[in-house]
Amino acid sequence: MHKRPLGKTGLEIAPLVFGGNVFGWTIDEKTSFAVLDAFVDHGFNAIDTADVYSSWAPGNKGGESETIIGRWLKARPGVRDKVRIFTKVGSDMGSSEKKGLSPRWITTAVEDSLRRLQSERIDLYFSHWPDPETPYQETLGAYQKLLADGKILAVGASNLNAQQLEESLRVAKANQLPAYQVLQPEYNLYNRDTFDGPLRELCLREDIGVVNYYGLASGFLSGKYRSKADLNKSKRGSGIEKYLNPRGLAILGALDAVAAQHGATPAEIALAWLIQRKGVTAPIASATSVEQVAGFAKAAALELSADQVKVLTDIT
Repeated sequence: MHKRPLGKTGLEIAPLVFGGNVFGWTIDEKTSFAVLDAFVDHGFNAIDTADVYSSWAPGNKGGESETIIGRWLKARPGVRDKVRIFTKVGSDMGSSEKKGLSPRWITTAVEDSLRRLQSERIDLYFSHWPDPETPYQETLGAYQKLLADGKILAVGASNLNAQQLEESLRVAKANQLPAYQVLQPEYNLYNRDTFDGPLRELCLREDIGVVNYYGLASGFLSGKYRSKADLNKSKRGSGIEKYLNPRGLAILGALDAVAAQHGATPAEIALAWLIQRKGVTAPIASATSVEQVAGFAKAAALELSADQVKVLTDIT
């Protein structure tokens, strides 16, 4: 599968990233292993997770996703050199001492993540959320040390707006510190104002890689949820109701029409639109079955026509 350069990181990734938030939440370890095996077998090579995944599930406390990925890596000798592992720091890990982007916490959290991942390095380390209490200079200084030590290979930021990202770049340049090289915003056919506009323009201008999350709007763009009666189809259903409105249903209608022309599913078309979107390096998408991973491969191979792209872009 053709790989794309991820901004200025020196990393190259396939045009879709696996979202590891499902590990230890909607799928158990055995299914997680099968899905990851299928993902790599189809030629994909980037897996995204976070230290906090999946603390929201009953009985979890965070670290479950990284732990499963680490066990998978250990059980598959040689696979670590074939894949790129992304993880994040900054979310609340259960106490006031275990959150944010202070050098003290980053230094501790990275060791926790490396231990769970059973790896000597993290390929791309993200600041998960803005931390108004910690200056960019302090956070980027902590990353500079981790880069020098080889514990991380590149740094990124998730959930920054254009003003925040621009300021972080200014601080990095002024202080000769590593700049954020990758952005992870929320972005999909339904939610476009989170990235389109000044933020997308900044990323294009500065050659910042973009791996967007919620590529399928929590599964809504799969077409599985078309009425309130469908919301109990999965554990994620409660987060879907906000999309069940005339605009959301119009988007599904457009996806259905383009999908029919390709013999594809709405999810495959929604991901193909993102893959072809200028400024996006690779969308992040989660799967709970091997069959869904096969759909990722189909999405990556799809070529939407200019007219089809226009239909989808105009409807949103």
